[in-house]
Amino acid sequence: MTGDKLTVYPAIDLRKGRVVRLLYGDPSQETVHSDDPVATAQRWQAAGAEWLHVVNLDGALGEATLALETLRAIAGVSLPVQFGGGLRSLDDAQRALDAGASRVILGTMVVNQPELAGQAVARFGADAVTVALDARGDQVATHGWQQVSAWTPADLGRRFAADGVRHALYTDVSRDGDLSGVNVSSTAALARDTGLAVIASGGVASLDDITRLRKTGIIAGVVIGKSLYTGAVALEDAIRLASSDV
Repeated sequence: MTGDKLTVYPAIDLRKGRVVRLLYGDPSQETVHSDDPVATAQRWQAAGAEWLHVVNLDGALGEATLALETLRAIAGVSLPVQFGGGLRSLDDAQRALDAGASRVILGTMVVNQPELAGQAVARFGADAVTVALDARGDQVATHGWQQVSAWTPADLGRRFAADGVRHALYTDVSRDGDLSGVNVSSTAALARDTGLAVIASGGVASLDDITRLRKTGIIAGVVIGKSLYTGAVALEDAIRLASSDV
């Protein structure tokens, strides 16, 4: 028996207006899954999704775009949206929230200026903010995972928690998009070390990953991307397992 259920976040990664998946965050290894992000959102809604995880890859990879029109259209599906990619200031985060995001993902900005995480919580509320603790090895990756910082996820996570941050996204970049299995042990360790509500991401390959995450009793959620789009995992089954006692 575990505690609260694991929240499943189907991923919608946006690039040039299409739904894509990258391998290890590499923009040269892209697979296009749909030309219609709203139809994709509706597909996951019909399958029982309670949240959507939307990432603007154009922004994450350095292009000066917030994809707010696409965000607004996806938010019109009437599911809460966790949105990130290219948010480089608190004003950018405000624009995303105004466009319909329920929660913004702050990455490179708060890694480079950690004090901004606490300022974001003060401005938007703790439930509207997720910090990205994406790891390449044992260092937090930035700039669309193309660079690494001097921080470890645990050290930075503790800093953020002390400033009132409640939610964190942990991606093992070495597994993202390759269906090798989610890094359960590192995700659970980060949750224990920081006290943050940590969402696992990267490498989900099968329903067994959902069961393993659920059994920890400490991981708050999981982002599922490629395995949904390839059909390896059915969202309905993932949601059922995530909310069951194991």
